[in-house]
Amino acid sequence: MGSRRVLSALIGAAAAAALVTCGTSEADQAPPATTVAATSTTTAPATTAAPTTTAVTTTSAPPTTTAPTPTVEYHRNEAVYFTSPSGGFQCGIIELPTRTEAGCQGPTTPIPPRPESCVVDWGSGIRVTGAGRGEFLCAGGLVYTSGGATADRVLPVGQTVSSFGFTCKSGADGVTCTKDETGHGFRIASGSNDLF
Repeated sequence: MGSRRVLSALIGAAAAAALVTCGTSEADQAPPATTVAATSTTTAPATTAAPTTTAVTTTSAPPTTTAPTPTVEYHRNEAVYFTSPSGGFQCGIIELPTRTEAGCQGPTTPIPPRPESCVVDWGSGIRVTGAGRGEFLCAGGLVYTSGGATADRVLPVGQTVSSFGFTCKSGADGVTCTKDETGHGFRIASGSNDLF
């Protein structure tokens, strides 16, 4: 019986020791060690990058002038008159009692053979009326001039004038005049010409 008591006492002591070490309830237990990393919540001020301003320099070549020229500059006595840039052609858009036409007078080549019906100067210019394509002029003198002491104003290359339903344009390859409604007309230069 004595050894049983000793054994019971030992088991009791061991159990007591275990209880002291482990604890019997959550309240008696030491809280588990928690490592909390100190987080520094220092918020750096938001850095807004200064807006990048890129200077864009746009350099444009001077525009080529294709806008219609104010016809009033060329308007004389109910008609429009101008001189080609080369000075070789006197041109106009005129209203006559029997027709309205646009034409240019000056030396051009080639010239078709003179028709029998023309008894005055032949091929000294080209005109377009409302009747069809351009045609060579049979005239006894200058038709497309205001009659002033000096030549009529020059129509610069790239410029146009319009009146009475016709438009004339000055180009590097000569002067072109068309009937707006039909598209018929001509192009005249000293060394070439076209009828359309």
